[in-house]
Amino acid sequence: MKWNCYNTPFIVENSPEIPRHFTVSGAWSGHRRFAYDLIRNSKPRMVVELGTFYGTSFFSFCQGAKDEKLSTRCFAIDTWQGDPHSGIYDHVGEQIFQAVQAVNTREFPSIGTLVRCEFDKALPYFANDSIDVLHIDGYHTYEAVHHDYTTWYPKLAPNGIVLFHDIAVRSGDFGVYRFWGELSALPRIEFPHFHGLGVLFPKGIPDYARALLDHKDALISHYIC
Repeated sequence: MKWNCYNTPFIVENSPEIPRHFTVSGAWSGHRRFAYDLIRNSKPRMVVELGTFYGTSFFSFCQGAKDEKLSTRCFAIDTWQGDPHSGIYDHVGEQIFQAVQAVNTREFPSIGTLVRCEFDKALPYFANDSIDVLHIDGYHTYEAVHHDYTTWYPKLAPNGIVLFHDIAVRSGDFGVYRFWGELSALPRIEFPHFHGLGVLFPKGIPDYARALLDHKDALISHYIC
């Protein structure tokens, strides 16, 4: 199965509610093209994101589903209160949530759903083996990412994909890189740029991904450029 690369203008770049620097030069901005292409190529039934902030990654998933005319449902789970790594939002958290909600309501009303709660409290809403793409981008200590992966793993569908952001960050008590290292025996792709993005296939390799894994260097080079 062929992997298609698309060039598309991102809707959120021109959304007045979202500060432009988050979408075009923020920590996740360098992975938007891959996230968008991943959705259009994998055609998932369900995408779940743990940690959303201003929605750079979430809206990339949603736009991929919209442009491909998929029936994909995308869920963003976040308290919009912040954490010691991103900072505590205080009153600003409500403003961020309202901004993300406004864009989602206008651009992706039948695709995106915001779930404002702690990750563990959202678990009962998702059936086992139901999530095709799981994006883990919450609190980044080793203990937190280990907990998020192990608690949400049963929800991942066969041939499902797990994305880990910040696998290249080694400062302070960031520990995603440590947990990512423990998964080295599993099929995976590792993007080193923009704080690092890990792409893991822990429950089997879907057909479209086999060629990607066989040509990882070319894939990584394409999305870094």
